[in-house]
Amino acid sequence: MDVTFLGVNNMFTEIMMVGGLFWSATYVLIIWRGFKDKTFGMPMAALCANISWEAIFAFVTTHGAPQLYVNYVWFGLDAVIVIQFLKYGRKEFPSISGWQFYAVFALGLSVAIPMILTVNYEMDDSAGAYAAFGQNLMMSVLFVTMMMNRRGVEGQSFYIALFKMIGTGLSSLAFYQFRPSTQDSVLLPLLFVSIFAFDLIYTVVVYRKCREYGTPLRRL
Repeated sequence: MDVTFLGVNNMFTEIMMVGGLFWSATYVLIIWRGFKDKTFGMPMAALCANISWEAIFAFVTTHGAPQLYVNYVWFGLDAVIVIQFLKYGRKEFPSISGWQFYAVFALGLSVAIPMILTVNYEMDDSAGAYAAFGQNLMMSVLFVTMMMNRRGVEGQSFYIALFKMIGTGLSSLAFYQFRPSTQDSVLLPLLFVSIFAFDLIYTVVVYRKCREYGTPLRRL
């Protein structure tokens, strides 16, 4: 067996696991702030795509260990964020009725699941990288939009923004450095750079909002 190949695989897994820890911390902090502030901390479309990806790769087209166990953890954490969204999100959409609010969320899930499955099939991507980084870009844009539309930093914190940026940045680095198919792709590197740019903008926006409203940066 090629020792070099084993070393590359180990490096890829190690970086991905560290990135996964930062993403797990992001989810935990979103849940913490959501309950503290009685609001949701992830935009609806991003949440639909996120939990759909995790459900698919935890229970349908499963990854190998240790990523599979990470997917289980992420799915569980995202399920709590879904509960928070359904519990607290209604008040942030006063222009629609209750049944419309829940129907739109259900529609989002019904679109996200087949969309991810067909992207994986179309791109012949059993790892789900194209779908993951594509929806990550959407998520990064939506986080910026959500923060710009909110008056304060309810449901968010500087550490949420920072950990999200580090987690996705490490995952992008792992794929770019240790997956040859990524280096041959034009789309994935573009996604990596775009996600980092919007995550940086999001972090700056949260920082400025904290300063504007007198919210301590160290607040979790």
